[in-house]
Amino acid sequence: MSASIGNHARAAAVALATPAWAVAVALTAAGLVGALAPLGIVGLPDPGAATRVGLPLVQTLRDVAALTTVGALVLATTCVPAAREAELNKLSGAQRRLVALAQFAASAWALTSGLLIVLVYSDVSGTALHAPGFTEQAVFFFVRFELGRYALWGAGFAALVALGCAMSSRMGGVGVTTVIAVVGLWPIALTGHAAGILNHDEAVNLQMFHLLGIAVWMGGLVSLVVVRRQLGGGLGPTVRRYSTLAGWCVVLVTMSGLFAAWLRLPSIASVASPYGLLLGMKLTAVSALAGAGWWQRRRTMARLEAGDSGAFWWLVSVELAVLSGTAGLGVALSRTAPPAPDGGARPLTASESLLGRSLPEPLDAAGWFTSWDLDTLFLPLGVAGIAWYLWSVRRLRRRGAAWAWWRTTSWVVGCLLFLWATNGAPGAYGRVLFSMHMVQHMTIATSVPVFLVLGTPVTLALRTLRRRDDGSQGPREWLLGVVHALPVQLLGHPIVAAVMFVVSMVVFYSSSSLFEASLESHTAHVLMTLHFLLAGYLFAESVVGSDPGLRRPPYPLRVLLVMVTFGFHALFAVSLMATSTVLARQWFEALSRPWGRSLADDQYLGASLGWALGEYPLAVMAAALLVSWVRADGRERRRFDRREARGQDRELTAYNNYLGALARAEETRGATPPTMGRRSEDIHQEQGDRP
Repeated sequence: MSASIGNHARAAAVALATPAWAVAVALTAAGLVGALAPLGIVGLPDPGAATRVGLPLVQTLRDVAALTTVGALVLATTCVPAAREAELNKLSGAQRRLVALAQFAASAWALTSGLLIVLVYSDVSGTALHAPGFTEQAVFFFVRFELGRYALWGAGFAALVALGCAMSSRMGGVGVTTVIAVVGLWPIALTGHAAGILNHDEAVNLQMFHLLGIAVWMGGLVSLVVVRRQLGGGLGPTVRRYSTLAGWCVVLVTMSGLFAAWLRLPSIASVASPYGLLLGMKLTAVSALAGAGWWQRRRTMARLEAGDSGAFWWLVSVELAVLSGTAGLGVALSRTAPPAPDGGARPLTASESLLGRSLPEPLDAAGWFTSWDLDTLFLPLGVAGIAWYLWSVRRLRRRGAAWAWWRTTSWVVGCLLFLWATNGAPGAYGRVLFSMHMVQHMTIATSVPVFLVLGTPVTLALRTLRRRDDGSQGPREWLLGVVHALPVQLLGHPIVAAVMFVVSMVVFYSSSSLFEASLESHTAHVLMTLHFLLAGYLFAESVVGSDPGLRRPPYPLRVLLVMVTFGFHALFAVSLMATSTVLARQWFEALSRPWGRSLADDQYLGASLGWALGEYPLAVMAAALLVSWVRADGRERRRFDRREARGQDRELTAYNNYLGALARAEETRGATPPTMGRRSEDIHQEQGDRP
């Protein structure tokens, strides 16, 4: 009894100490760099001590709540075993406790996000919280200004996660809620210490990876503390799975932190700046924790599985102290201005303020292959896709199973095309030239999905991923659940997929606000890329795919569907070539591009390229469809032959008997009547003689 009370007391102490320690580190670091003191600049208003101290305090609590929410949900959906084999889709006691923890943390996330909206407006406007008319001005700020809308979106996502946790009683609902929680980290990345620098988009992507890694790492540890008693004998396997997950999080956090430091620090000398010192402390703490954690886990896991509770508390306490401290340092970094480039800060040009980087040089023929602008979101995803596929093929072949070389080639080609479209010339010039934007769009929507589908990644994953035998949901189980989910079945229906593929393209370019938003907003650009990649993948999978999950129509209907869909695509390109209205004119004019074609000529070129780039995916799909059709007929023929061989030509004998019966019936019905042997004139003569 006393041991149980002691465990509860330690769990409560750890859970309460985590946010308290993070707040203490954040306020201490912010105070050391002068972020809590008044600016002291004549003419600039001061929001007051309540805002200066309250903003980092509330922001730290918001970050800890968000990280805990994501970590608890990820742990529940990937590491914790189910209660009984007969109730695989229901939540076990440990999973219900983790969902309850996530609900509480998400509610705190939503509340602190709402408070943060008020404090952020007070800070950026220099208005005290008790100033007259403050409420009306704050409402106008978070409705009309980008920074306020980000905070509002963060609060909305948090509230949605809390509602999802309250309503979820099965693993499917918890899985959807987990995805929403991960997406809810995006507004935090947009307003974190990644914001406000020249390479804003690249820094936001890295910040998102950083937040995701910290969330699963730190939030998972807090969740293990809370759920430890409910796990019982499943604590060892859960901690082992979490340790594997945390190992990947270490790589993600370290790599994203290093690249972010390279972006934010313009020179070696800037390391000595307050921003550089805080960033160095954060990276050092994470790196030291990674090494110590690897060494400690090797010694602790054996003691933990032997029932030594002291090993568990030692493992958790040290890591949580360091991780919550790094979260506090991150808040202090967001309150510290990054060092200016060598030579001092200079006013940004119009193109730099819009693009977040300098206007690229004129594009020539060689530039299609030599121009690169690395995208820190899609570059890691594309490289990871290639690495996973090659690793899976190697693993499959080591087991003695064959895998077609052309499938591997197709997948690699699709990933390379995706990397070129997002990081090569289309990515570098997609927001500057409409023609290159169209190249990027058509490559992602038509070319990349066809090659990815022909690689049959779902089949490869199902053949290489391990099956969980304790009821927990691993990658294989979640993949099977997704491909058989009702929304995927509806969206993957051939007609629905074809309509979504064509209509979304027409709506996107017909509505100038959507197209222009994808140029102005990094979030809209990411959503556009993911949407058209998914729409193209579902359409290609419904026509030429062979992965399990979707129901595909007969081959003649597939051919008709491909022809009609690409016919509408060509018609859209021709209509775009004929229009005289320049899409997103204000955006392209504001860039003040001094080189290249006029806006109208460049749009005509883009529409022409869009038409042309739809032809070779059509040819690839037609060839794949023809080969698949011939192979399907061959398989059906061989299946019939094997069935006939087993049944001693039963169907062939029955068919011959049927033909014989038809012949005999024809002979019976075809006997010549008496009148048919006489001449027709004799018959007419007799009929004429009748009265």
